[in-house]
Amino acid sequence: MTDEVVLLDFWPSPFGIRVRIALAEKGIKYTYIEEDLMSLKKSPLLLQMNPVQKKIPVLIHNGKTIFESLIAVQYIDEVWNDRSPLLPSDPYQRSQARFWAEYVDNKIYSIGRNIYTKKGEEQEVAKKEFIDTLKLLEEQLEEKSYFGGDKFGFVDISLIPFYSRLKVFETFGNLNLESECPKFIAWAKRCMQIESVSKSLPDQDKIYEFIVDMRKLLGIE
Repeated sequence: MTDEVVLLDFWPSPFGIRVRIALAEKGIKYTYIEEDLMSLKKSPLLLQMNPVQKKIPVLIHNGKTIFESLIAVQYIDEVWNDRSPLLPSDPYQRSQARFWAEYVDNKIYSIGRNIYTKKGEEQEVAKKEFIDTLKLLEEQLEEKSYFGGDKFGFVDISLIPFYSRLKVFETFGNLNLESECPKFIAWAKRCMQIESVSKSLPDQDKIYEFIVDMRKLLGIE
């Protein structure tokens, strides 16, 4: 039986990028359906496939829907477990990978968003928290090439999509992340040499232009 795989996504979404990277790592062919979320009108297909959350990404595998990006990545890893594993086989190491991926999920997007949507003290707090979060992740990386060791894996997939927003964070936050978090930047550059990553991440300038347009829609000058 041929697997039918469909991904409902929105091109700048770091969460959708996670799923795209996982599918590419496994060499899975899929149909990509772009949702224009800037129009603020969600498609009938998205509302049908994810009636509870009404958000992307939605992975559809042989008619079954999987929501939430980290859950979708784990699903991909488990279903196509004969190809390039993304999670460690050791139960303890797997638990740690899930913990740190959840940490990224709970921290990076919301703090990073405050850097380019807030001003004054709120922005300064966000900038400090963002740097502190990256430094803590650097401690977990230690001297390893990737978070799981020598092989690109689950935690890397959770974090690397946000690298496409580097220009956004640095421009609106007046930051130099290479000087603040050199180990993070070196890790990101290693990840970008991986084909599944480089082909999945949008160009930083394109993401910057998208955020500029989004700020205008939100009335942020």
